[in-house]
Amino acid sequence: MSREKELKALQAALAAEHAAVYGYGVVGGQIRPGRRTEARAAYDAHRARRDALTREVRDLGGTPVAAAAGYALPFPVPDSAAAVRLATELEDRVAGVYSDLVRATAGERRRAAAGALREAAVRAVRWSGESVAFPGLAERAAPAPASPAPTA
Repeated sequence: MSREKELKALQAALAAEHAAVYGYGVVGGQIRPGRRTEARAAYDAHRARRDALTREVRDLGGTPVAAAAGYALPFPVPDSAAAVRLATELEDRVAGVYSDLVRATAGERRRAAAGALREAAVRAVRWSGESVAFPGLAERAAPAPASPAPTA
C-alpha cells in the first residue's frame, strides 16, 4: 500500500469522525430519554476513534485534519425521530469512509478499519432497525442523502 493513499484514507476517516462527533452532539440534544445512553455510547466511540486516527496520522508523518468550526446537517433535527435518522446517517457515512480505509490499508490497520466499519454498521442497524447487505459500499446500497458537511 502506498503511504500517500493510506494517509489520505486515514485523513478522510478522521474528518468523518469529526463530523460524527459533532452530529452526535445534535442527536444527544434531541433523542428521547430511553435512547440517550445509546447516543452517548456512540458519541464516546466516535471520540475514541477520532483520537486514535489523530495518532495514526501523526505516526505516518501527517498533520491531522482539524474539525470544522461547524457542520451543516442534512436535514432539520427538531425531535427524537429526526435524531434517530441523523444517527443512522452518521453511521452509514462513517461506514463508507471505513470501507475506503479497508481498501487503502493492510495488516493491523486494515483489521482495525474493518472493525470500525463493522461497529458503524451495527450501530446503523440499531438506530434504523434495517440493515444492508454490504455496509459501507455505496455502489451496493441505495442512494442516501448527504452527511453533515463543514459550513466553515
